Amino acid sequence: MAETETDTTAETEHEPLRLRDDEGHVVRAFVDAVEDALDRDDAEVIRVLCSGLHEADLGNLIEALYPESRQKLIRLMGDDFDYAVLTEIDDSVRARLLEEMPTADLAEGIGDLESDDAVYILEDLEEDAQEEILGQMPQAEQMSLRRALDYPEDSAGRLMQSDFIAVPPFWTVGQTIDYMRDADDLPDEFYQIFVIDPAFRLQGAVALDRLLRTKRAETISAIMADTRHPVKATEDQEEVARLFQRYNLVSAAVVDDAERLVGVLTVDDIVDVIHEEAEEDILGLAGVRDAEISDTILDTLRGRFLWLLLNLGTAILASLVIGLFDATIEQMVALAILMPIVASMGGNSGTQTMTVAVRALATRELDTHNSARIIVRETAVGFLNGMMFAVVIGVLAGFWFASAQIGGVIGAAMIINMVAAGAAGILIPLMLDRLDIDPALASGVFLTTVTDVVGFFAFLGLAAWWFGLG
Repeated sequence: MAETETDTTAETEHEPLRLRDDEGHVVRAFVDAVEDALDRDDAEVIRVLCSGLHEADLGNLIEALYPESRQKLIRLMGDDFDYAVLTEIDDSVRARLLEEMPTADLAEGIGDLESDDAVYILEDLEEDAQEEILGQMPQAEQMSLRRALDYPEDSAGRLMQSDFIAVPPFWTVGQTIDYMRDADDLPDEFYQIFVIDPAFRLQGAVALDRLLRTKRAETISAIMADTRHPVKATEDQEEVARLFQRYNLVSAAVVDDAERLVGVLTVDDIVDVIHEEAEEDILGLAGVRDAEISDTILDTLRGRFLWLLLNLGTAILASLVIGLFDATIEQMVALAILMPIVASMGGNSGTQTMTVAVRALATRELDTHNSARIIVRETAVGFLNGMMFAVVIGVLAGFWFASAQIGGVIGAAMIINMVAAGAAGILIPLMLDRLDIDPALASGVFLTTVTDVVGFFAFLGLAAWWFGLG
């Protein structure tokens, strides 16, 4: 079987089967072939089809299978199944698989993983399930994983690999190379060698390219450099991701409060964090955080109902504002036809500002130093947009209802609401961030309330005043 980054083929009795098509989608024929082999309990065909797949591709295949087939696939693959695949599948699918797997198999499979992958799987389990699995592992692995699980959730300590290479500064390059050739427990991938003192405090680091270019007799202390941006084990993973992004890091040392080396972070883990944080922000803006494509109907309903209930409350508030002007609307039907335009334009304008603000807060591009300038900018943009659209909708409404006064009223309301939308779109995320409330999750509902209430009140209030209605 041959494997590439985007195309994996498998030889069956008949013809090669491709896992993915040219657009990267999982091919249904491949899934059907696997399902057929599973129905026949044909372990040989399963191994031919699946054993050489990259862990990410095998994870996609597991998600594509029927739920009752997933555990059977793992069983038939036997020792060929790499438990790192569990880090590549949706949380809900992984949780169901872990519930069905024998504890002894989990302990053996997780114990063979890099420590960061093992922690990633263990941290979502209930504490008693964690203890049961850890209790069947060798003492050294058990202690390493327990120490990582003791760090706060979403911290560098949870994300780091506890396997790394550390040498004293008085070693020579030759000694270091010979040590790496003879050692059996080196990490699978590493980019630099760390230098420590007898107390395991971090002294510096040597990049692999520098090591390989230096003569064997040279000491490590002569070629080591200051460690670039060591990370505290308790630091939030989002801050660590920003550090990697800002300084183009490939790996970084992780230290405890006493500056002792406890692990290493590599860029492949940070890419996952960046993707995860961006996904959370996008889903949070729609009120569907933690949603997975594989979630059940009940899980999906539970995740959306409360958010929609909150939105219902804000919609009722907007309706109460409309109710204040019921007599006005009764006397001029045109108001009922036109007022959704004002609220809708304000909502869309505010959402544009809010999206930019939330993302800027997440990346730390927006802070106290530039917030005043951004507030002024967004309010000014709202005003200018309001002026231009006021002309457009004013002219249209004037011709539609043969009344220049109607056009003037809706134009003025448009300006007021779009100014309010621009200001609210930036101020609401800033205020929530200051209160330690996630702006991505909570900004949308407050913004909708502002634009609806201001839009309806401005339009209907101006109409009542101008036409003397109500």
